[in-house]
Amino acid sequence: MPVTRHDVTALLTTVSTVASQNDYQAYVVGGFVRDQQLGRDTADIDIAVSDAAPRLARKIADAICGKYVLLDETNQIARVVAQDSHGNLYLDFSQISNNIQTDLARRDFTVNAMAIKLADLLSGSINIIDPFCGLSDLKSKLIRSVNDNAFQEDGARLLRAIRLAKEMGFEIEPRTEKLIAKDAKFLEHVPGERIREELLRIFSLAKSSDTLCHMDRLGLLGRIIPELNAMKGVKQPKEHYWNVFDHSIETVATAAFLLREDSWKYASADLLKRTPWSVDIKMHFDEEISSGSNRRILLKLGSLLHDIAKPTTKTIDETGRMRFLGHGKLGALMIAPILERLRFSNREIKLVQNLVYHHLRPAQMSNEGLPTNRAIFRYFRDTEGAGIDILFLALADYLATSGQNLNIGEWNQHNEMINFILSEHSRQEAEVIPVKLIDGHDIMCTLGISPGPIVGEILAEVREAQIAGNLKTREEAITLAHHCMRKHN
Repeated sequence: MPVTRHDVTALLTTVSTVASQNDYQAYVVGGFVRDQQLGRDTADIDIAVSDAAPRLARKIADAICGKYVLLDETNQIARVVAQDSHGNLYLDFSQISNNIQTDLARRDFTVNAMAIKLADLLSGSINIIDPFCGLSDLKSKLIRSVNDNAFQEDGARLLRAIRLAKEMGFEIEPRTEKLIAKDAKFLEHVPGERIREELLRIFSLAKSSDTLCHMDRLGLLGRIIPELNAMKGVKQPKEHYWNVFDHSIETVATAAFLLREDSWKYASADLLKRTPWSVDIKMHFDEEISSGSNRRILLKLGSLLHDIAKPTTKTIDETGRMRFLGHGKLGALMIAPILERLRFSNREIKLVQNLVYHHLRPAQMSNEGLPTNRAIFRYFRDTEGAGIDILFLALADYLATSGQNLNIGEWNQHNEMINFILSEHSRQEAEVIPVKLIDGHDIMCTLGISPGPIVGEILAEVREAQIAGNLKTREEAITLAHHCMRKHN
């Protein structure tokens, strides 16, 4: 949400006061100055100070009751997260080396190598310090590195260059783009937390699949997730329009299309006419999963990774049939070390693992006709809160399989099944699931058994029978529990 001038001014006034009390000189630098010149509101403020940045950041966090985060211990970069009625404000503190001109010479891009004294900014006497012609590059809409060592000094800048260009609609200056390709290897030394942050911001942008292609052309994507390299050139059955790698990139594009974020190059005007969408579904995908991520971002990340195990599981049988048996299960196992390496949270990892593990499940729920209500109950039970996300991944996967050869009739059948699954799930949640005929305590008392896995197994079978409409009363549920116990014994 946009941050108002009043919010920023009040916060910076506090920063200036605390800095002055502790004998710090402070400058607003980088993105804040850039966005001010572009007339853009921002929630991200970079501040360069004359002494230890983490120490001042802690004092400011205490003064405003904000959250302190040490982003980079080596480079002494710290963040303070402040909260107001509009959302979060992020203050990133770094330490000036020698003087502000020297500090700007060490920054990433000319459009970020500008500064204003904090005291001058607050007094209204704005004098922009611009030793590298950043204002000129702003007018020309160019991302240009400050010096030839910019990416060697901080590998995270490799991703930031791509992200800033896409975010602002700028071009990367040709010499800078050559430097990115040459220095791509320095990305391997960047802490996972910083890569995660840039990745999430890239996936939040429009046409993020195009950005991934750009990253791949410059040798960045495979440095972040080397496991993707094995997917390149891996052929698929004739039903597939693309090889495994290109299909995965295309699935990111079709997921964004289904989320109503982007257009899709092969879409007809009414392609989404029967595809489910509602205020509730939009709210579902807007749900925050962890700091900086929500379900829509993680659906696109899962789309990129959903076939990660296909190269390993590819086989061709004696008839010449190509198969990838178990690639969902193996892929889910591969996801954890990848995302742990990039410092994703446990909740984020669990959601993406579910997407990968179950991405074929919707198509397997019914070979002919519509799935049963019991199958739908089991699906949402097994997918642990990711059921809707997986349905959308299945649709995105189908589009990215067919490409321009899409069969509209089959596409409509897929949408009919997805709509039916969602409708039946809503009915079960509203009408059946809240009504518990018996619980675990009833089972233990009635059957005279102690707590253990068998209680949960019996309870699950009772609930499935209830969903299927085979049980209506408590007595029928108890009878089935006795039958389940005899079967178990």
